[in-house]
Amino acid sequence: MSGAQTFLNRLEERVSERQAASLPEPTWIVARRQAAAARFEALGFPTRRDEAWKYTDVRRIGEGDFALARDAAFSKAAAAALTLPIEAIRLTFVDGLFSAELSDLSALPSGASVEPLSQALADNHEAVGGALGRLTGVEFSPFSALNTAFTEEGAVIRLAPGTVVELPIVLQFLSRANDAAVMSHPRVLVQAGARSQATVVEHYVGEADAANFTNVVGEILLERGAILNHYKLQEAPLGDFHIASLHVDQGRDSRFTSFNINLGGALVRNDLVSDLNAQGAEASYLGLFFAQGRQHVDNHTLVNHNAPTTFSNENYKGILGDRARGVFNGKVIVKRDSQKIEAYQSNANLLLSDRAEIDAKPELEIYADDVKCSHGTTTGQLDEKAVFALRTRGINEQTARGLLTLAFAGEVMEQVTVDAIAERVERTVAGKLPERFNLTELVDASLNEVHDTGLGEE
Repeated sequence: MSGAQTFLNRLEERVSERQAASLPEPTWIVARRQAAAARFEALGFPTRRDEAWKYTDVRRIGEGDFALARDAAFSKAAAAALTLPIEAIRLTFVDGLFSAELSDLSALPSGASVEPLSQALADNHEAVGGALGRLTGVEFSPFSALNTAFTEEGAVIRLAPGTVVELPIVLQFLSRANDAAVMSHPRVLVQAGARSQATVVEHYVGEADAANFTNVVGEILLERGAILNHYKLQEAPLGDFHIASLHVDQGRDSRFTSFNINLGGALVRNDLVSDLNAQGAEASYLGLFFAQGRQHVDNHTLVNHNAPTTFSNENYKGILGDRARGVFNGKVIVKRDSQKIEAYQSNANLLLSDRAEIDAKPELEIYADDVKCSHGTTTGQLDEKAVFALRTRGINEQTARGLLTLAFAGEVMEQVTVDAIAERVERTVAGKLPERFNLTELVDASLNEVHDTGLGEE
């Protein structure tokens, strides 16, 4: 039995269960499930012969036997230990199932709606159906087809025109250490009306021994003048597989900022796409991926400048130790007649081990002539002279290396405004430091010392 067929059998079982339990579904959902299943059956899982998956082997997913979770039980104390300690509007999902007990919508302001997909479908399935799948259809990838076939739960966020949500909206996805591995296929939909503003945080985390498969698809629609800051903090257990795509449709003068931070997972793939469809639209991509052991993290980004006078800026940092492998493929396409645009892309990578590996491929496709565009990538190792300089200041070697590694990530992290996220990154990258360091001053002083005195030179 092929890997794809195993997943299709699970789908048939789930559909039969819903029918036996008399859980009705709108006809459009049934039709989409069937079309998505047929598309996935035709495609199968991608292989390394597919250009977009050249450096990422997903056979471990395709050969897995993943069940679907039956309940959302999770200890409150255990969840609290994993939850970001911030005041927030929060929806929590356990192995893809909504947990009302672990959610908190009490601070939701008027003009904003945050609800699980299952509730949104029950309330007004036609409105949801008109937006769901508009940006990321079954043709995008085999995993998007698989997500559509299994879609039952997720999050729907709607902001009325002019609505400003002060607190972050946190979508928390918890992965349990189950007796048998499970899979989940959450769907996230954000509809931001004209001149609305919000911060959305997707947080993936779980119990240390979990070994599950999450396949999430997100769609964000920004109307004129809407501003959205989107954080993704992926610190899934090291046995988890994590596949994700996020597609953003941007209207006139909208601003989208993505903070894509990946710290966990055994095999991770992120696809991020922005369509700048009207003048004045701006997209900023800030990414950090940190991997150790045999972790594999693949980031594919795409910015489509579909209109003139649009702007994009991308800065991704990769930190890889042990035998970890990273992939960065960033692409910017400037369409014909999209004049007077600016597009900048940078990818820098730090290898902490001789066995770590990075495959980087920045790309520009420009079909207009009045543009400002640049791209580039670099890869290097820690400056041993700087390590030595820090040690002369009474800092042990492990802490010195951690500080320099954090300093490398600083260009991205200094723009993170959620302190709890910055602290998670600091603990993962450098461990629990003995005190809060002023990284910029300390590292700059040490580097200056290396430059001025030649410390560490033979």
